[in-house]
Amino acid sequence: MSRARQPPLVTGISPNEGISWTKVTIRGENLGTGPTDLIGLTICGHNCLLTAEWMSASKIVCRVGQAKNDKGDIIVTTKSGGRGTSTVSFKLLKPEKIGILDQSAVWVDEMNYYDMRTDRNKGIPPLSLRPANPLGIEIDKGRFPQKDLESLFPGMSADFTSENFSAAWYLIENHSTTSFDQLKTAVVNLKKQANKKNEGSLAYVKGGLSTFFEAQDALSAIHQKLEADGTEKVEGSMTQKLENVLHRASNTADTLFQEVLGRKDKADSTRNALNVLQRFKFLFNLPLNIERNIQKGDYDVVINDYEKAKSLFGKTEVQVFKKYYAEVETRIEALRELLLDKLLETPSTLHDQKRYIRYLSDLHAPGDPAWQCIGAQHQWILQLMHNCKESYVKEQKGSNSLLHSPMLDLESDVRPSPMGHLSQTASLKRGSSFQSGRDDAWRYKAPQQVVFVENLTKLVVNQLPNFWKLWISYVNGSLFSETAEKSGQMERSKKNARQRQNDFKKMIQEVMHSLVKLIRGALLPFSLREGELRQYGGWEMKSELSGQWLTHVIQTVRLSSESLTALEIPNDMLQIIQDLILDLRVRCIIVTLQHTAEDIKRLAEKEDWAVDNEGLTSLPSQFEQCIIHSLQSLKTVLDCKPGEASVFQQQKTQEDVCQLSIGIMQVFIDCLEQLSTKPDGDIDTSHLSVDVSSPDLFGSIHEDTSLSSEQRLLIALSNCRYLERHTFLNIAEHFEKHGFQGVDKITQVSMESLKELDQRLFEMYIEFKADPIVGSLEPGIYAGYFDWKDCLVPTGVRNYLKEALVNIIAVHAEVFTISKDLVPRVMSRVVEAVSEELSRLMQCVSSFSKNGALQAKLEICALRDTVAIYLTPESKSSFKQALEALPQLSSGTDRKLLEELLNKFKSSMHLQLTCFQASSPAMMKT
Repeated sequence: MSRARQPPLVTGISPNEGISWTKVTIRGENLGTGPTDLIGLTICGHNCLLTAEWMSASKIVCRVGQAKNDKGDIIVTTKSGGRGTSTVSFKLLKPEKIGILDQSAVWVDEMNYYDMRTDRNKGIPPLSLRPANPLGIEIDKGRFPQKDLESLFPGMSADFTSENFSAAWYLIENHSTTSFDQLKTAVVNLKKQANKKNEGSLAYVKGGLSTFFEAQDALSAIHQKLEADGTEKVEGSMTQKLENVLHRASNTADTLFQEVLGRKDKADSTRNALNVLQRFKFLFNLPLNIERNIQKGDYDVVINDYEKAKSLFGKTEVQVFKKYYAEVETRIEALRELLLDKLLETPSTLHDQKRYIRYLSDLHAPGDPAWQCIGAQHQWILQLMHNCKESYVKEQKGSNSLLHSPMLDLESDVRPSPMGHLSQTASLKRGSSFQSGRDDAWRYKAPQQVVFVENLTKLVVNQLPNFWKLWISYVNGSLFSETAEKSGQMERSKKNARQRQNDFKKMIQEVMHSLVKLIRGALLPFSLREGELRQYGGWEMKSELSGQWLTHVIQTVRLSSESLTALEIPNDMLQIIQDLILDLRVRCIIVTLQHTAEDIKRLAEKEDWAVDNEGLTSLPSQFEQCIIHSLQSLKTVLDCKPGEASVFQQQKTQEDVCQLSIGIMQVFIDCLEQLSTKPDGDIDTSHLSVDVSSPDLFGSIHEDTSLSSEQRLLIALSNCRYLERHTFLNIAEHFEKHGFQGVDKITQVSMESLKELDQRLFEMYIEFKADPIVGSLEPGIYAGYFDWKDCLVPTGVRNYLKEALVNIIAVHAEVFTISKDLVPRVMSRVVEAVSEELSRLMQCVSSFSKNGALQAKLEICALRDTVAIYLTPESKSSFKQALEALPQLSSGTDRKLLEELLNKFKSSMHLQLTCFQASSPAMMKT
């Protein structure tokens, strides 16, 4: 479990004071891992989470709300760190109304002012001068309805700049509750304002008194001269004199005030220029501020400043303003190009992509940046997939040129994916009972194709969700800001998205087709056309992947399909992945069955000929375990996940699997035949052991460390018997349990082939054992020139029959030692052969003497009675035919002698004949 994160700490806020709805930037440490991790933000006790925009773990941008406290801390709360602390505070200022001539640190729309009368904004010329409070006392708005005032003063106005100004209306509206003393103060203020105007006129007159006095003196002198001389000449000279005086006065005034007036004009010009610079410094400083904010990454500030400048100076006719605004547009165009480059840059997070798209939207970038971003992401994902393939193909070829194996460590080369890593467990092994010689380290080595598929699917699963979410945001318009929504850009974007749905669907399908074909090129190259194989293949396929690795790949592709389905991508776009999974499942089953057949073929090398109590070796059990482990390794492949079709839905797959299953059974049958007919020198009997509880009195396999051909045949027959009655039936049940089709056909064909082998081996063993016994009968009967026509009175059973019985007993002992269950079958067939030969020999005798007939009947009856429990209808018929070929015993003496001799034989051969009794197994143990 990971250590808990530190609580958030706010170490700075800019600006640190302002009115409500001021946009601030909060900086600090541990401010959250993402937008969803931020769950609380308060400034001066007001919740500002609604306007908060998480930028990084050290930066948050928001707007200050309507708080009660004038100063307070900034508290950030996150899921990962909890409630935080602050080392700085924010001071909330009360908003003040700013006049059109008042200086302000913030931008004020000068084209609008707030009309207190109508309680709404009203446009007036920016240079209109109007005092905010003409009476100079505090305004106290009354509660009189506007309609009542309009009806009381029809045609009048409370605006003191209006021609129809009504003082009564103004006083009722603004000073209804003002005291009389305050009104008297207002009168004094009005008088002072009037006196200021009068004093200004008087001062203007005082400044020109000297000129007036000089002109007055000149006029007085003129009148005196006119009175004294009374002539026109004097009048003319005085007039000229007056003009000269006035001219000298004018020149003197110009000389005195020219310098002063020049300085005044220059000062006024400078003052006006400074006022213009001060008043419009926002525009003049904007290009430099844009550059600085772009370097800092504060694109929001740039966009806000640009919108403000565009609204104020976008249509200006002033040349200076046009020049600076053109410079601003140049900077903004460069910013558009920069943001577009960042948007199309890969790799990039979904958060950054949305942010850049919103910036470009607010900057009214040409074209459709969102769609351009979607197209760039699509091409980047395709390029990543092909680069992944090329890198692994190149690495495989480089590894193959070295001496060591081209295998990679699955643990180190493949990092754990979000959907989970498949551990290499013992289930990947095909039957540990016959794979024990293999190094356990093989489970941790993966072929290049397997590692490639896992990394390829991980790449798609990691990249496609952001690609899909970007499209969804594009469709629902959530990529754009409120400004774009108000301007109608969001609706245009939604319209574009509806028109481009088919194009995006083709993009998704192209990604899915590339994913599937790249996997097919690595694992199923035969399923691609030649042109596709050149583009998506290139792997060196020296040997096909085993069923275990194909199972691993199937699980990986399944998890990828589940992850993509969780994105709510339409199923028709993902159907191609389901088709790939089906082909991989079919191929995995085929390969696993083929490898199983190869493993079963090698079972012959592991036969140790150690026989248990039932006469079986470990071979049938190993065969069954091999089949079971193979089917168990296919369990996850055979099981259908949601949306998957049955692997046996195609008739061809059913037929192929059925033939492979029959082939597996036939391989094992051939293995048995090979073992049973192997030369003695090729058989390893160093571990031979036989479970026999009684001493072997007639020579058994204990006397020799090597197995004879007859003993191998018996062991093979015992194994065949067990396979027919148990193993094949158990395997058929497992086939049905795992959903295999055509199990009846598999069982029937396998049983027929097994029975044919059993019959061949049985006939071979009978030929080995019965022929010598049968061949010894005729020489034994006629040994010593014996003649049925001329023989002595019988004194007992002759030696040839005893030797034959001893040989039959030896066969019984050998069979009994290997498998008790085979004794009746083998002994019955040996008895049939002996009885048939004996019947033939009796029928070939032309005539019998009395003693000869008695001797023949004694020997036939002795043999028949001895092997009575192994008689079959065929052997009974043979004994009957042999007895019918003899003359009948007419006298009771002969019959009595025959009975005595039979009893004598049975008594003398009692121990040897014990094996022919029904309770022989019990007697052998005693």
